[in-house]
Amino acid sequence: MTRVGAVDCGTNSIRLLVADVNPSTGALTDVLRRMEVVRLGYGVDRTGRIDPEAMERTLAMAQEYADQCRELGAERVRFVATSASRDASNADEFVAGVRTAFAHYGIAPEVISGDEEAALSFRGATGDLRAAGIPGPYLVVDLGGGSTELVRGHDTVESARSVDVGCVRLTERHLRSDPPTAAEVAAATADVDAAIDLARERVELDGVATLVGLAGSVTTVTAHALGLTSYQPDRIHLASLSSAAVLRACDELLAMTRAERAALGFMHPGRVDVIGAGALVWREVVRRTAELGVDRVVTSEHDILDGIALSVAEAGNGRNRT
Repeated sequence: MTRVGAVDCGTNSIRLLVADVNPSTGALTDVLRRMEVVRLGYGVDRTGRIDPEAMERTLAMAQEYADQCRELGAERVRFVATSASRDASNADEFVAGVRTAFAHYGIAPEVISGDEEAALSFRGATGDLRAAGIPGPYLVVDLGGGSTELVRGHDTVESARSVDVGCVRLTERHLRSDPPTAAEVAAATADVDAAIDLARERVELDGVATLVGLAGSVTTVTAHALGLTSYQPDRIHLASLSSAAVLRACDELLAMTRAERAALGFMHPGRVDVIGAGALVWREVVRRTAELGVDRVVTSEHDILDGIALSVAEAGNGRNRT
């Protein structure tokens, strides 16, 4: 077994996975999995810079994660940073802070491209699907805070596109009322539909057997669709729902007030303000694929974080890590 650490630092949250990887099978066994909402991307869409308080929160958590990696005996660590870090003019400060936190491992954050983000997400998400006999081709959708990746493939990635719509970005741009007004929802929907049209220039949606949703917005919508009273990862992982059930859950979350969302037992406090926009993005993806005959919507709790961990293990074995 090889023990590795993986960090995924996105627009809304920063997550850590410490896992043991079987070098012969590639199977992951979790040692520690964490998620904290730090809102690194707060205001980046408007100002082009990472907010100082968001920077401080994120770097403090990076230090905590680095300490845990050492304490748990991770041999190697990879720190991947996504949309907010790609967009910010003061990203150098963020890079320097992470490099200091993870000095023991000699690493800096890798601000990866949307295509690499998509490939890692696909890899992390689809292993359990194939093992469970869930049919492909898959359309894997990783719905983040600043961007959303759409990836089509079966055993490997066939095509992918990253588009700049996500739960934080759309909330800041459009959904300012509580609950959002019809005009705000219409403007946000237009942005999402334009992004899906852009993605379809590269990613073919026809002929998809299973739509697969990843990340916090999707898992939260799934928890609501399942009627959960608390967040239960085992119930959510590989949950298979009809398009109609998902669309109904998305509409309900989007129409709620902030207080109503906060009162839901499965709702993470850091997601209360942005889940409406996340539900809107997921609603449009599900609607557009349903129009093409896709009615199997599966949620995966495994995603880019698992893909990163696998890439770390393979890099240590001298193999290509993506």
